[in-house]
Amino acid sequence: MPSVDRRLEPRRKPRQVRAELTRERILTAAAHVFAEHGYAAGTTNRIAERARISIGSLYQYFPNKDAILAELLVQHLDRGTWTGADELDLSPGTLEATVRALIRDAIDNHSDDPRLLRVMIEEAPVSQELLDTIDRHAKLRTAQVRDVVVGHPDVRVGDPDVAAELILFTVETNTHKFMAAPRSTSVETFESELVAMVTRYLRGDL
Repeated sequence: MPSVDRRLEPRRKPRQVRAELTRERILTAAAHVFAEHGYAAGTTNRIAERARISIGSLYQYFPNKDAILAELLVQHLDRGTWTGADELDLSPGTLEATVRALIRDAIDNHSDDPRLLRVMIEEAPVSQELLDTIDRHAKLRTAQVRDVVVGHPDVRVGDPDVAAELILFTVETNTHKFMAAPRSTSVETFESELVAMVTRYLRGDL
């Protein structure tokens, strides 16, 4: 596991509404700057200018642009949701539709500007908050997928725990890569191919 860089810790945790709004302005501005200019050229000066605050004010909240990017990735992860088994139709014959619903969740969770998503994937440094967020979401989403694997009558896998981890890793990794890269294949085609692959695996056809 990568070591945690203590320089990534935010300097100020907002306690008042005004401070929280300023912090969000910085993060919103940074998202636009990183998407437009890339990470190397996405300086704190550009971010402060876009947020319409002084560079000194920015540094009251974040020590550097690495800390800002790490926080943007935490927000990205926290915004993502997966549909729970209790919200899905798990009756016989619905496995493909169930898998499609899960994969569509993953696609929707990565529908940010592809340029920003690429920066987050390629450049985001490791903060303790980021590691904690990744671990929390991995446990939650693996449990959600496991509930589907265990609860759907059409699923034929040997180990539900392993199957849930494999599905989550496969869907998340491929969706990350696809949504962040320039592409000629449509999202619809990508979705259908990934649905077919995961469905065949769960049915025991592979």
